[in-house]
Amino acid sequence: MSFFANKQNLVSDILRRYPTDRKRSAVMPLLREVQNAEGYVSDERIAEIAGIIESTATEVMSVMSFYSTYSSIPTGKYHLQVCMTLSCALAGSDQLWDYLQDKLEISQGEVTSDGLFSLQRVECLGSCGTAPLMQISDAGYAECLTKKRTDALLEELKRRGDGSIPANDTPTPVFVKHIDGRVVQVTSDGQIAGGNA
Repeated sequence: MSFFANKQNLVSDILRRYPTDRKRSAVMPLLREVQNAEGYVSDERIAEIAGIIESTATEVMSVMSFYSTYSSIPTGKYHLQVCMTLSCALAGSDQLWDYLQDKLEISQGEVTSDGLFSLQRVECLGSCGTAPLMQISDAGYAECLTKKRTDALLEELKRRGDGSIPANDTPTPVFVKHIDGRVVQVTSDGQIAGGNA
């Protein structure tokens, strides 16, 4: 079944935003419509979008695969995207990733049995000063994550269960030079960042 068959007004509105000879520019808003409605973009939807913008499925997929906000597989209500670039790795994102996999009993691209959580490793989320961090779906960041903060966040998300996230209450990070012979990042509430606490 076509996703856009009964949404011609929406398609027309999106295409009107771009010059008529630049239909391919509409790829991202069309992908977003599908992602928001279905939680991922299937091969069938990629082909449908390619037809609308007079492109190829390969070109649509190349745009989609560049951005971590689009998924080609079903995701949970809370799609947890852990930043894995150098700054986050130095602050403990590898440990955070391992902890989340153990805690949720899933790996990259999997969804928990209750459909609430899925996990993905992503590149830079642009918040190096608050590493380690993860993006929760497209709703916001959870920053300066420790095991304790991660546990509290997961419990709150389970309690909500509707895809909404709590307001960001991230304490400001402060760099400390010597704790157990290492340079570590400590939040203003005294917790060691990096999933080590």
